[in-house]
Amino acid sequence: MLLKGKAWKFGNDIDTDVIIPARYLNTSDPAELAKHCMEDADPGFSARIQPGDIIVAGKNFGCGSSREHAPIAIKAAGIACVIAPTFARIFYRNAFNIGLPICESAEAAGDIDAGNEVTVDLKTGIITNLTKNKTYRATPVPPFMQQIITAGGLINYVAERVKNHV
Repeated sequence: MLLKGKAWKFGNDIDTDVIIPARYLNTSDPAELAKHCMEDADPGFSARIQPGDIIVAGKNFGCGSSREHAPIAIKAAGIACVIAPTFARIFYRNAFNIGLPICESAEAAGDIDAGNEVTVDLKTGIITNLTKNKTYRATPVPPFMQQIITAGGLINYVAERVKNHV
């Protein structure tokens, strides 16, 4: 699975209240959540991104509350992947559960700049900065988690397996 997009850069400790502010948690509609994704950190973010773009952030991305709304807002906004040195564990699981790919790479997160064109190969863990002509290593996404992403999340993955009696 190869992803390609423009990088949007954020700092360390981006918590779930920054990803989707609590004032918008009265809905679980992905399209509505997407409109407010990252707006406290970067007003107008959701209006400027393009489908397939990539968030690159600092350590401990997704810390704070364990709400699923945060990765849902990111995915629904059209972000293809998040790259960071580390993720809060609950965000890590929630992201894969809803089918949002994330990659851990301190080297990539530190070197990729906002606006760089980036590709991410989830199978190999290779991140390429096309703008700087550099490659970085991330932990490859295990095959079963790639299947969850391809299915659009854990619920769809399980439904497919039950339907096919696998």
